[in-house]
Amino acid sequence: MINGAFGVGKTSVANCLVRNIKNSMIYDPEEVGLLLRNIIPREIMLDEEKTNDFQDLILWKKTVVMIAGEIKEQYNKHLIIPMTIRKIEYFKYIFEGMEKLDDDIYHFCLMAPLDKIHLRLKQRGEIPNSWAFLQTEKCIKVYENYDFSEYIDTQNISIDEVAQIIIDKISNEFV
Repeated sequence: MINGAFGVGKTSVANCLVRNIKNSMIYDPEEVGLLLRNIIPREIMLDEEKTNDFQDLILWKKTVVMIAGEIKEQYNKHLIIPMTIRKIEYFKYIFEGMEKLDDDIYHFCLMAPLDKIHLRLKQRGEIPNSWAFLQTEKCIKVYENYDFSEYIDTQNISIDEVAQIIIDKISNEFV
């Protein structure tokens, strides 16, 4: 699992890892969220689900774990999971669910200063006041105040270097 604020480099690192870790694939929980948001009518959502964040859909965290299990069973791949998740209860649910699917679960939280992340967001075409911009400060604050396992500062290193740090920390059987 590769966690971090929008724009910190999760997807780029995940793509680099999939090229360097045998028998692996990217599994993006955001796609699950988009699917659920598109198929669940707003009028049947519970009040607490009626936010702008599909992660608040109760089925999201359950479905993320369920689909990961089905992919592991069907295709026997190592899943590389880039995701921005800052709500502790959601993180715990998903991490514990993934742990039940695979003893060899790792979690890395990519970090960078707010101004650096905002610059990266602008470079990828995001505009200030977009969803990603508005979440950045909240994400950084949570990541600084809760133990999200392994932290990697991405501020002054390349995507390849971040991927290499991860590769060095995981078991050699995957590389």
